[in-house]
Amino acid sequence: MRDDEALKKRFCELISRGNSAGYFIFTDFLGLGELSVLKSLLRGGDEAQVGFFGGCEGCERVMARFGSPDELGYDEPFPIKALKISPKSKKYAEALTHRDYLGSILALGITRDVIGDIIIKDNDAYVFVKDDMSEYISDALTRIRHTDVIITEADADGIAQHRFFRRVRVQAESERADGIVAKVFSLSRERASGLFVKSLVFENGTQISGKSTLSVGSTVSVRGYGRFIYLGYETTSRKGKLNIDIDVFI
Repeated sequence: MRDDEALKKRFCELISRGNSAGYFIFTDFLGLGELSVLKSLLRGGDEAQVGFFGGCEGCERVMARFGSPDELGYDEPFPIKALKISPKSKKYAEALTHRDYLGSILALGITRDVIGDIIIKDNDAYVFVKDDMSEYISDALTRIRHTDVIITEADADGIAQHRFFRRVRVQAESERADGIVAKVFSLSRERASGLFVKSLVFENGTQISGKSTLSVGSTVSVRGYGRFIYLGYETTSRKGKLNIDIDVFI
């Protein structure tokens, strides 16, 4: 509770400063819990003063930028760089996981809040980092587990193309979040409802309840299970259930 109150106080100060500072203010990368707290504090005109970006479209971990380009009269990019981590020898490379990459980066003495999403494709990984940490990581990270690696700067605009989805269709009684989460991750309704009670489910970075109705195009994150994009439904089954299309991140 104390941590939540301290976080709210910090964000309220940033919102206030962003409305009057005359320049942009950036946070570090925010996790889902932090992002949900910040969004819960935005009211009216505040929403136009705060932007979110993680390096490319669809990122779960994002920075917040306080200040409006329209009011300030100029724009400033988010201080994010994308790094590509590749094995020196693909022939002898291990099958590395998200945990392997993240653990090796954090072992350099780096805190989690300067690291954004990690996207893995084949034997390569694309990592979003704060721009002032990119050079250090590029120089210091030479091995992940038993695999020697090389690091180069990546084209952030092209990284979104490396995200892969698995299109699935589920049937549900309604667009209620708990029922859809249960179907997507093959859970009982009771177990899915428990995830909402434990504050583990977020829609576009905002914590939601199991009774929430999902919005078409929104990204739903379920801690410990994964993420999916809710695409809505166009048809119903003979028994009147909704045929819902989902893009599951893989």
